This record gives sequence, C-alpha cells and structure tokens, in this order.
Amino acid sequence: MKEPLSLPKVLATIILFVVALLFLLPFVWMLSTSFKVEADVFKYPIQWIPTHWNALENYKTVWFGKAAFYLYYLNSIKVAVITTFISCVVSALAAYGFSKIDFPAGKWLFLIVLATYMVPSQAILIPQFILYRNIGLFDSHFGLVLLGCFSVLGTFMLRQFFMGIHNEYIESAKIDGAGHGRIFWQIAFPLVRPAVATYAILRFIWTWNDYQNPLIFLRTDKLFTIPLAMQKFASLNGEFYSLIMACAVSAIVPLLIVFLIGQKSIIEGIAAGGVKG
Repeated sequence: MKEPLSLPKVLATIILFVVALLFLLPFVWMLSTSFKVEADVFKYPIQWIPTHWNALENYKTVWFGKAAFYLYYLNSIKVAVITTFISCVVSALAAYGFSKIDFPAGKWLFLIVLATYMVPSQAILIPQFILYRNIGLFDSHFGLVLLGCFSVLGTFMLRQFFMGIHNEYIESAKIDGAGHGRIFWQIAFPLVRPAVATYAILRFIWTWNDYQNPLIFLRTDKLFTIPLAMQKFASLNGEFYSLIMACAVSAIVPLLIVFLIGQKSIIEGIAAGGVKG
C-alpha cells in the first residue's frame, strides 16, 4: 500500500529537488559552453541553449589539435582499467585472508596494514621517487599502475563484507574437500560481488582523477594521463573557455558512463552492508 502524501514529505522533496538542481547547474553551464562560439561564452544573461553552435569545431580542436587529447584519453583508460582490475583482485584476496583464514598474528598484521593508512601519501613521495628511479619504473605506465594496485581502504572495505559471510559456508566447503582458492572464487567472491563492484567504481574514479602520481612519476609527454593533459591544454588555450569546457566535458564522460553502468551494484552493495546476521 502506498503511504499517503504529507506536507513535510512534499516540502522535503521540493527542497531536495532544488538543491540537486543547484548542484547540476555548473555541469549544465560547462556542457552548454562547450557547444558555444567563444564570443557567446560570457554573454549576460546566460544563454543556456546556444544561439550559435560550434560544438563540432570545439571538440575537433580538443581531440585532434595540438594537445592530441585522444592519446591522453587512451593512456588514462589503460592505467585506470588495469589498476582497477589488479587492485580489486589483490584487495579481495587480502580481505578474504584477513577475515576467513586463521593464522598466527593475523589480527596484529591487519592492524599494521590499517596503520599504514594513517601515513599521508605525500610523506612517502620522496622514498617512492628514489626507489622508482633506482629500479627503472620511473616514467612508465607500469610504475603508475603499481602505485594504485594495493589499497588499504579497499582491503578494509571488502573485509567487512567477507566477515558478513557465515562461516558455515566455509566449513561445509572444507568438508567437501575444497581449498581456500576454490572457496574464494566459487563461494565467497560471488557473495560479495556487489561490494567488489562498488570498490571497482571508486577505484576507477580515483585513478582517473589522480593528479599527484602522474605529475611526480611521469615525464614523457606521450605518457600523460587526463589530469596532466587538462593542465597542458589549459596552458595552451587558457583564453578560450569554450575549448577548456569541451576538454572538461570529455574528461568527465567516462566517469558518468562508469557510474551509470555500476549504480545498481553500488545500491546493492550499500543495501548488503546494511544487513547484519
């Protein structure tokens, strides 16, 4: 049965709608500006729907102009996808080990892993930089991927979901002769798939938006990722806001696609995290 509408609920819905609209306005302006000719960008009042469309020329300049945005796009996709895949596998395996395998000093080892999360990433940049220079990983996508493959937050997050799996499942599988590898892939992992999908989306977004690591560990222009490419593009076209907005829209599109595809998994993961027992 549907609940009857009440005045507080209607007011709350209207307020939330207005707030959501306010949050969307900057994105709408950015999208609109990317379609305009430069002369119409700062016209007042704002032209939300352009009167003179220049979208084809703007996006053509962004993607195939001096900045060669398509190359940086491919670099970001490569780094983000590989990093996300490896990080999900490593975090899930570590989370399963810490939650379902009893071994000496396991709890203390997990506390040590958690303690590393309190160390700011900026505090270890210099040792990482020296190490990468010495072992030959500096200025390479492989080194950049390696930096994001191991996540304390991902391990902690997935461990909480693995702990929600009843030990009876694990014990029954052991009685049937299954080892931990088979138990993980065939029993435990499918039960926490929504949580892994949620972490995968977050890991992809974090890697895609990462500015610090590419700035420190990449030097070759053709290896740059989207954040560095946007900085370069802004320095080359700083006076053309229509081009900068077209660049920004291009950078955001993959994140929107990933979120729209994975929003169902995010909701399932949140719902699963709220169910105890």
